[in-house]
Amino acid sequence: MAKLTKKQKEAHSKIEKDKLYSVAEASALIKEITNTKFDASVDLAVRLGVDPRKANQMVRGVVTLPHGTGKDVKVLALVTPDKEAEAQEAGADYVGLDEYLEKIKGGWTDVDVIITMPSVMGKLGPLGRVLGPRGLMPNPKTGTVTMDVAKAVSEVKAGKIDFKVDKTGIVHAAIGKASFSADKIADNAKELLDTLNKMKPTAAKGVYMKTIFMSSTMSPSLQLDPKSV
Repeated sequence: MAKLTKKQKEAHSKIEKDKLYSVAEASALIKEITNTKFDASVDLAVRLGVDPRKANQMVRGVVTLPHGTGKDVKVLALVTPDKEAEAQEAGADYVGLDEYLEKIKGGWTDVDVIITMPSVMGKLGPLGRVLGPRGLMPNPKTGTVTMDVAKAVSEVKAGKIDFKVDKTGIVHAAIGKASFSADKIADNAKELLDTLNKMKPTAAKGVYMKTIFMSSTMSPSLQLDPKSV
């Protein structure tokens, strides 16, 4: 096992072994144990009591974090010419259609979210091999395939994120930055956890939220008490 640095040892010493933290406690402590020179991302990992292989237990959705993610999200709007001005005014970083489809075909994926219209989805099908593995394929369920392009762009820019349970039953999501106040981190965490609770599949039996861990980039993780959520 690699030796811990002085700062890592200090961070670990502040964590009580076997303690389950409340959202508020973890949000305050995560700031204390984050010692990066950059503004670290704060993440939640929630293990759910679901079987993602079964369609009726798939948990996937969107949540608008009250204080945003702290990240400047790069948005590509793949739209027809009549929608270009609307997408630009809403704050999309890249707007167009055929030229961007060609760029993506060539391997370009330097964006965080792609928003498009139902009529354009047919052209995106062949690009699934490029976009799918990067989580960039637009989906009506996450609001990224819509006729109201301006609204979709504005929401993503304001802190709307989509999440999906992975094949091991865990939802990973970035909920802010270490530079946020503890209250803002807690608000964002609660919003995500409340949304997950509301999405419990009726087919899921037993304990739904099994474990919740909060961490920041390169920090130790803190285990939250699911009962406090």
